[in-house]
Amino acid sequence: MPSNRSLWTAKMKGKALPKSKGGAYVGSLYTGLILGVDPSLRGTGLALLEVGPQRKLTLISSKTVRLKPALSMTECLGEIFRAVHACLPESAQGHIAMEQTIYVQNVKIAQILGAARGAVMTAASLRGWPVFEYAPLRIKQAVVGYGRASKEQVARTMMQLLKTQNALPSDEADAAGAALCHALTYRDDI
Repeated sequence: MPSNRSLWTAKMKGKALPKSKGGAYVGSLYTGLILGVDPSLRGTGLALLEVGPQRKLTLISSKTVRLKPALSMTECLGEIFRAVHACLPESAQGHIAMEQTIYVQNVKIAQILGAARGAVMTAASLRGWPVFEYAPLRIKQAVVGYGRASKEQVARTMMQLLKTQNALPSDEADAAGAALCHALTYRDDI
C-alpha cells in the first residue's frame, strides 16, 4: 500500500491513483462550488472556489471578515454569519470546507473559535450546504505537499494554483487551501 505522501504527490502531478474496493479512484476530484473557511472571531478568511473538469480551479471571490476589538463577541458572530451567508449563492449548491480547531491550551480561546465555527455552520445549514472539516496539517499537505508548511508557502502555492496576480492574504489563502483540500479528498462513495 503506497504511503499518504506518495499518494498526494501523485495526485498533485495528475497521475493515476490506486483504485479503492469500490472501483473509484482514491480521493477523486470533487467538482462544483466550495466555500473554504478559516474561522476566527476577528479575522475569518473566506474563499469561494469553483472546481471544474480537468482540475480547473477558479477563485470566484475571497475576503477576510476583519472585526474591531470594540465589537462584542455576539456582534462578531453576527457579522461572520452575514458574511458567510452572503458568500453562498442562493441558486447553487456546494460544500463548505473548514479548518478544524487545533489543540489549544486556553479554554477561552477554544470556546471563541467554537463559537465562530458555529456561526459559519449556521449560515451553511440555512443554505443547505454540508460542512466538511480538515486538520490544518492535512490542508497544508494537500496544498504544498508538506504538513508543516508555513503560511507564506500556502499563500504562494495558492497564488500559483489559482493563477492570481498577487498572493492572497493569509486568512484567505488558508480558506482557499481548505477548499482545495476538500476538492482533492472528498469522496461521495464512502
